[in-house]
Amino acid sequence: MERIFKVIFFALLVKPVILLGLGLNVRGRANLPKRGPAVIAANHNSHLDTMVLMGMYPLSSIHMVRPVAAADYFFRNKYLKWFSLNIIGIIPLDRTGKTSREDLFADCHLALDKGQILLIFPEGSRGRPEELSRLRKGLFYLIKDRQDTEVTPVVMHGLGRALPKGEALFVPFNCDVIIGKALKPEGSSTEFMETIRNRYNKMLDLCLTRSSEPPV
Repeated sequence: MERIFKVIFFALLVKPVILLGLGLNVRGRANLPKRGPAVIAANHNSHLDTMVLMGMYPLSSIHMVRPVAAADYFFRNKYLKWFSLNIIGIIPLDRTGKTSREDLFADCHLALDKGQILLIFPEGSRGRPEELSRLRKGLFYLIKDRQDTEVTPVVMHGLGRALPKGEALFVPFNCDVIIGKALKPEGSSTEFMETIRNRYNKMLDLCLTRSSEPPV
């Protein structure tokens, strides 16, 4: 039943908003993983980030995309918790620091073992609109021992203006979605996250909406 509700939600609300309310410039769509185990690692400026990336998948496979999200935020009340688990299909992550690394990623590994696609934001939370924050190393520790899992870097630009952090009013904007080629974790955690950051910076240079920003 939850799967039906999810398809209805994305078919009637998310996809129409993305198609009609946002002018998406998508580059590298063929790089988007079609099946798991796989991880999409994207920058994070808006709640629209999750909706846009999930909305790029066909309704027949959208249930296989699982955003990894903060339990303390999405479990604030029973209604948001039900919606987050059953409609969006999040994998809740404990950010209190009281959980061991093995237990912290247990549900993520279970999802990957089922051939699902994880959606992870290495910055940890939404930053300032259109600014890249520090990347956390949890992504590296999640997949460093998984030879069957690759990471697909994704950069989005413009969504932080369409629905900024702390705002409830959606404003139509042209937005970029740049999907890079997948890579495996190599070297130390610091080296791998630096590789991700370098990929992000190169992909940001491809964003058409950056050239339309007013000078600082």
